[in-house]
Amino acid sequence: MKRYLLKRLLLIIPVLLGVSVIVFFLVRLAPGDPAKVLAGEHASPEFIKAVRDKWGLDKPLSIQYFIWLQSVLRGDFGTSITTHAPVLKEIRHRFPATLELSIFAMLIAVLLGITAGIISAVRQYSVFDYLSMIGALFGISMPVFWLGLMLMLIFGLKFDLFPISGRLSPDVALRTITGLHLLDALLTGNGKAFLDALSHLILPGIALGTIPAALIARMTRSSMLEVIRQDFIRTERAKGLPERVVIYKHALRNALIPIVTVIGMEFGLLLGGAILTETVFAWPGLGRYTVDAVYARDYPAIQGAVLFIALTFVLVNLFTDLLYAYINPRIRYR
Repeated sequence: MKRYLLKRLLLIIPVLLGVSVIVFFLVRLAPGDPAKVLAGEHASPEFIKAVRDKWGLDKPLSIQYFIWLQSVLRGDFGTSITTHAPVLKEIRHRFPATLELSIFAMLIAVLLGITAGIISAVRQYSVFDYLSMIGALFGISMPVFWLGLMLMLIFGLKFDLFPISGRLSPDVALRTITGLHLLDALLTGNGKAFLDALSHLILPGIALGTIPAALIARMTRSSMLEVIRQDFIRTERAKGLPERVVIYKHALRNALIPIVTVIGMEFGLLLGGAILTETVFAWPGLGRYTVDAVYARDYPAIQGAVLFIALTFVLVNLFTDLLYAYINPRIRYR
């Protein structure tokens, strides 16, 4: 197991190196000159040249890449062209918002998806089975930004049940410890801030968690159907075990392996793919930061944010693989 873990950790290096090369050169293929954006629309050619010299944009691309890579290896992701703040500091400031939203969305997806999948499998071809699978198909098919706008219009504006933007109301104070508002509210015993932060999470969490919930429901149903038809499940039933024990203790445990795969991959995608949700709900997370950086042609910010998201995705997948061994002891890595 230790050898497998070391091997997987070493594989992260070429993956991140490849991501860094692709991101660095792709952002420079996009139209637009960051020096002109930074200098302003009416800046003189001399001033634009001075800006380009200051930020090293006049050097060959290969030289720019190696200078940036050396800085990254030293833990320096560069300085944002637009905010003039260290990129790593900006990422640290915004990542907790994305992490909190992704965890909340994944909790919704797991609870709804696994529950619906189990009931659909146990009651195959029932009304609930048909309705839940139609709902899952509907959830997969809906664009996230459209669903987010509909939730805002119905539950935010028409019925005024939940806030439609931000993480906290202006009149709510919260002392920051971890950057995760729910956790910080619990640590400081601030019940008002906890409820306010939770109400801000509801709509974006549902919008972001709908597609993963649909995928998990479909995967849980198919995996459970495959397991509950096997001989050892018939044997457990023949022993006279209660149906609840057979389903939740024996069938679900064996059906969890492909479900964990989907959950791990979807969680990694949520961390990097919350861009649309964060933009629709004005959520101050890493996804919105990346979008703003793209609009501003802020090369260091784009490169740093994408590389950080790639690292997070790789680590989440590594954790998912290691979780296999815990769920199924028969799996042994060599």
